[in-house]
Amino acid sequence: MTARFEGIDFYDVDALLSEEERMVRDTVRSWVEDRVLPVIGKAYVDRRFPKELIPEIGELGMLGANLPEEYGCAGLGNVAYGLIMQELERGDSGIRSFASVQGALVMYPIHAFGSEEQRAEWLPKLAAGEKIGCFGLTEPDYGSNPAGMITTARRRDGGWVLNGAKMWITNGSMADVAVVWAQTGQAGDARGIRGFVVPTNAPGFSARDQKGKLSLLASDTSELVLEDVELPDSALMPGSSGLRSPLMCLTQARYGIAWGAVGAAMACFHEAARYAGERVMFDGPIAGKQIQQVRIADMLTSITQGQLLCLRLGRLKDESKMTPQQVSLAKRANVDMACNVAREARRLLGANGILAEYSAMRHMANLESVYTYEGTHDIHSLVLGQAVTGLAAF
Repeated sequence: MTARFEGIDFYDVDALLSEEERMVRDTVRSWVEDRVLPVIGKAYVDRRFPKELIPEIGELGMLGANLPEEYGCAGLGNVAYGLIMQELERGDSGIRSFASVQGALVMYPIHAFGSEEQRAEWLPKLAAGEKIGCFGLTEPDYGSNPAGMITTARRRDGGWVLNGAKMWITNGSMADVAVVWAQTGQAGDARGIRGFVVPTNAPGFSARDQKGKLSLLASDTSELVLEDVELPDSALMPGSSGLRSPLMCLTQARYGIAWGAVGAAMACFHEAARYAGERVMFDGPIAGKQIQQVRIADMLTSITQGQLLCLRLGRLKDESKMTPQQVSLAKRANVDMACNVAREARRLLGANGILAEYSAMRHMANLESVYTYEGTHDIHSLVLGQAVTGLAAF
């Protein structure tokens, strides 16, 4: 499977992109072809995140790419950033998840809510990939309801003491710093939730690999445990205030996921279309059979819709007009689309579709996690239902 990616642009979306956006997309696309695709199948089977790629990801400016240049970031627009996420997930959801967490869930909150000292200390190192970050919000018993978190931060001697646990944390076991959200007030009071910048070498902080995963195998997923972790006042992100702050971070991450899902779907479509043209059955390539042409047409249509949805969302974000509800629609629609495309591609490939040599089964399994994290499909349905009706169903 050495053919290079030819792209899918049935509606000439390229014509709607700037020269810089196309250049960024093509640069990352080539890097994924040359550096990710040759190793990701084995890394997935070995259940290993390819850490050796991190310095290159940083060098190419893919981490926090839409944050300001003054902190060592690329300062790109949001469409260019989205295209980076698209191309990284065309390689693997685990690769995009790494960059998405680093940029949207660690660097973004430090930039948006942190002190100038925190920004200066961490952002340049995180942008370069010299330091790795993780985001501690989800808890073992509080996923879709983060307001119920029980991790606490209590005042003590001019500082803070954190206790609790976080679950399903991407980058957790290899992180140098964690953005941890904790309750500083009474249990159940979302207004008391604050964010802390926690070095992972702090006494009482530990990370444990998540065992038994059947998805995102080439991704670092962990449980974080905080046992009397003492922090100075300077660890508090002063601009963080209530549940709104971590939800703003999730909006940034979901935006990237909407683009990334399109990339995964593109990878599956390209593989399926190429395979259909090469696989001979009943005296001809299966691409000439009606049932496979229906599959190919459905995949092409869905991907084209997803591309246009992302592009419009990105333009709205660049104009500071994007809403969280619009992001919910895009994340929900595009991940569901990608799940369907990956499943149909795997079916088109027949028995070969279960082999690590091909990408469809890997993407299909990964996307089941993407379907759930950063707000489940059903939660985003309720977000949209509330936006339309004005009535909250949760």
